[in-house]
Amino acid sequence: MRDDDRMMDLPEEFGSGIVGVCDICGVRQAVIILRQERYKLCVLDFLNKTWLKSDKKPGAPAPLYRSERVWFPTDAATTGKAPAILLTPTKVVRHPVLLITPDVYGITTTLLDAAIRFARDGYEVMIPDVAKTDGIGAAHHVALRTGARIRGGIPMRSGRVVDLLHLYTDALAYLRGREMVDPAKSALFGASYGASLALMLASQDTKLTAVALAYPQPVAPPDLAKLVTAPIVFVGGSRDGVAKKSWEQIRSSGRPASARAEHIELAGVRHDFLARDLSAYAVGPAESAWTQVQSFLKQLLLPPPPKPPAPPGLKTAPPSPPPTAAPPPKAAAGPTPRTGPAPSRPSSPTA
Repeated sequence: MRDDDRMMDLPEEFGSGIVGVCDICGVRQAVIILRQERYKLCVLDFLNKTWLKSDKKPGAPAPLYRSERVWFPTDAATTGKAPAILLTPTKVVRHPVLLITPDVYGITTTLLDAAIRFARDGYEVMIPDVAKTDGIGAAHHVALRTGARIRGGIPMRSGRVVDLLHLYTDALAYLRGREMVDPAKSALFGASYGASLALMLASQDTKLTAVALAYPQPVAPPDLAKLVTAPIVFVGGSRDGVAKKSWEQIRSSGRPASARAEHIELAGVRHDFLARDLSAYAVGPAESAWTQVQSFLKQLLLPPPPKPPAPPGLKTAPPSPPPTAAPPPKAAAGPTPRTGPAPSRPSSPTA
């Protein structure tokens, strides 16, 4: 079962034998789900293909995105191509693109969590499957760890790092060239070592719209961030010394004052606090971080559409004057009161 199938509010088992209400005959029984047409059909209506001539609407909800495995051309792999996971929104509009740059560990729970969140927001998301790419292996793993722990930062000019950057450059070019995408709106996301690789890639690509980094490792040279022209959002924990050092590199890199960089620091969390399968995971801070990162990216890549201008020649009515207070009601008309002394009563006759 794929991730988008789980959004259909159906039982865990997917396919023939699911108990539901047939969209054609309306009888609750075992039904078959058609993935593309989204009809739930009993066996008879499925065999007779009655949904083709029916005016009844499908009952299964449309998924927000679809996922598939793709292969993109790259010279960084010995075979000339590399695998990746692609998540495509189902809404028929041009989507901004978002490339996730994994570590050599490959597709982790953090990256899958990010991909699903971004795809639901409306981005075309791709994660290169580095762990299954020919030519990428243990030597690249050692190069990243050695640079971060011994040399004071991941060396951008290391041959193994250059291989990974070459791979991600080709992946981004493939993603920008897909149908129904907006190549003018593109972003990067990475976590830990993958975030450092995203920062390096952003320093080489001036067409990026935004860069999202989650607790990256320090890089070498330390002032690399001054070459990044896209706005940056940085997420880290108050108990993460590695992330604090990386943020200090970005802050003191000499980026122009107009270059946007937001620092989100979550109190009391450590490195890898977004990873659901690690002990450092903290659900509250993690959800807060995801919300702020998604909001940052939406402002830049998914802004609300502008209001349409008024038709030419259309005269707008002048503003009406403010309402005035109603006059007080007049008293009812009656006899005019007499002024002066009251008339004396005649005296009664005496006997």
